[in-house]
Amino acid sequence: MKKLALIILFTAFSTTSKAQIHEVGVFLGGTNYVGDVGKTTYIDPNEVAFGFIYKWNKSIRHSYRFSYMQGGIKGNDLDSKVPSRNLREYSFTNTIKEVSAGIEFNFFPFDLHQFDMQYTPYVFTGVNYFWHNNFESDNINAGKGFDSGRSFSIPMVLGFKARVAHSFIIGIEAGARYTLSDNLDGSNSPNDNYESIRFGNLNSNDWYMFTGATLTYTFGENPCFCPQGK
Repeated sequence: MKKLALIILFTAFSTTSKAQIHEVGVFLGGTNYVGDVGKTTYIDPNEVAFGFIYKWNKSIRHSYRFSYMQGGIKGNDLDSKVPSRNLREYSFTNTIKEVSAGIEFNFFPFDLHQFDMQYTPYVFTGVNYFWHNNFESDNINAGKGFDSGRSFSIPMVLGFKARVAHSFIIGIEAGARYTLSDNLDGSNSPNDNYESIRFGNLNSNDWYMFTGATLTYTFGENPCFCPQGK
């Protein structure tokens, strides 16, 4: 974790401000989860989430983006439209904390040289490293994790952003994360003692989503979005 933080800080501050423009800001919204417990709706935020974002704009079309986000997730079989889940009546709560690095791509030119209204849809992807509680299958309803699980996820984010003032950009986004874990909900414990009572689709990993709004502040010299040597 310390090494990752040092890498992010070095990336942010080791380059000269004349080569790029920076954005720092916050995310506020909600989270939800899709897996083996509860509802299967992909965008259905039901827990509060927040985070911090840094962007290094490299051109009018793309930027490198780093973030930290966290929020709760929960599932309850009584909320599901699947009859077998209603009868099972499992429920759980968990917490997701993630760090993310990747590339944000703008569909329209987003030229921070220009001071008129700028707006564009965008997509973001990269790689996430996240923390969560591991559960055993027999204490899932009690909401007691037996240790901390760590895994990777792949973000798939779609958003829309606009510059509302000289130095401020607002955005809205919805982002699904496909995880390399199948135990956000306690269905597939890594403890071999619980192999016989694992449940759900053990060949399908869990998903979690962050949906909300961003507000970033831009600073640094305006970049030169032109080929080297020009």
